[in-house]
Amino acid sequence: MMNALSVVSQLRDLASEPQNREAIVQDQGCLPGLVLFLDHLDPEVLFATLQTLRYLAELSTNINNMRNELGMMVSLENLMDRVGLCVNIAALAKEVYGLLSLPTEPVCRTPEKKPKKKPQFFINSSNKKAKSVTLHIQGLDSTVQRGLCEDALLRVKGVISFTFQMATKRCTVRIRSDLLTESLVSAIAETKVLSAKQVVKNEAGEEVLVVLAPCGAEVQQNAVLPDYLPEEEENSPERATHHAVSRTAAKQDDSGSWLTSAASFLTKTFYW
Repeated sequence: MMNALSVVSQLRDLASEPQNREAIVQDQGCLPGLVLFLDHLDPEVLFATLQTLRYLAELSTNINNMRNELGMMVSLENLMDRVGLCVNIAALAKEVYGLLSLPTEPVCRTPEKKPKKKPQFFINSSNKKAKSVTLHIQGLDSTVQRGLCEDALLRVKGVISFTFQMATKRCTVRIRSDLLTESLVSAIAETKVLSAKQVVKNEAGEEVLVVLAPCGAEVQQNAVLPDYLPEEEENSPERATHHAVSRTAAKQDDSGSWLTSAASFLTKTFYW
């Protein structure tokens, strides 16, 4: 299960990679969530949060957004002035505050011939092929069951991203092309309260539900975060055969990624 320290630690690890810093700051949930964690009582969470912000501030184009984020500067000031706080935390808060207080110069960019692509999370050159599958999940009735399903999918090695449509009890999952859909069904069945069927389209273009037996083999689990694959990827066998149902009601193209799940966790479960 996700908890405050694990989420912030994983975001810190992502922020340590320069290619992820712009995308994290532009995400609508991560930066506000990190600001919330600046008021956390756990020193480990505080320190990991400040480390994350320190990495993000190394990209000069992030500074304006970070400085203008509601509560950011005030929370950093409070940490600098808090009595009894660990010296390392206070010093790091002062350093981040100083970086965000620096004046920024406008960035001049030469015109680009190609359209600028949206930031991508979890960049990995090995993600050349993937497929999308849509599952109908029986029992997906609340955020509690959604959390169980998220945890189950995150543990499956080969899952790249996923998007939920709660109103229709659907989940669109992008997976590596060599991962069996039955592995997803098995992982969801292990929750003991959820079960899944695959949604496909028949020759008439009508949606039908396909019952898949859970695979007998042990489902490989992730040792680290799953890689994120851009939604623009065109090498999806499922898309080519019209077996995948296009996702709907997604607020952003990358809203199915782990990063957005983490951002949602930051804002929804801050008070526990």
